Amino acid sequence: ANANEFSVLANGPPTESHLVDDAGVVSCVNKSDIKNLLMDLEERKGFHIDIVTLHKLMSKADAFEFADQLLEKWYPTVEFGNNKGLVLRVTTQKEGTVTGGPEFTKAIGDQVLEAVVSENLPVLATDEKYNKALYSTCNRLIATIDGLPDPGPKFQENKRKSNFKTKKATKERRGQFTTVVVGLLVIAFVVPMLQYFAYVRK
Repeated sequence: ANANEFSVLANGPPTESHLVDDAGVVSCVNKSDIKNLLMDLEERKGFHIDIVTLHKLMSKADAFEFADQLLEKWYPTVEFGNNKGLVLRVTTQKEGTVTGGPEFTKAIGDQVLEAVVSENLPVLATDEKYNKALYSTCNRLIATIDGLPDPGPKFQENKRKSNFKTKKATKERRGQFTTVVVGLLVIAFVVPMLQYFAYVRK
């Protein structure tokens, strides 16, 4: 049976497999391929990437927040988490993100990080082709760390429009929501008060 994000937090990072497939969506062949890719990267470059799949988030509003929490829980100091990366895929909510320590995010760069979140992770999500999405994500991150040209998502044939949000877009949306709420509160309370004072002055 699938567990949840609480057990993933408690169990700690995978020691050798580089993968926690809590959602049970990664094939045996792909598990082996991902493990080999990420082990080779760590041996050559010193960067460690973990892949986590979850069926559903029970407590957090979005994947970004939980991914940051998971990274901090697994690697609680800057020194320990400096060169660590984390790829998170939530199948039910069709969300995904990539986060990491300072050296990891510097090596990848904001442009590729946002591209992976908006292109690789959501690709064919409605068809549940998680193996293809995760493997292509690993390839793209590794190529960037190796200083090779960005291979891109390699899914140009898929014309579906992604509904994934980048971390920046999520924060901007929250900010816009706050602005709207404040504006509505002003209309609801200030305007009637002004009307009341105008009436009293008459």
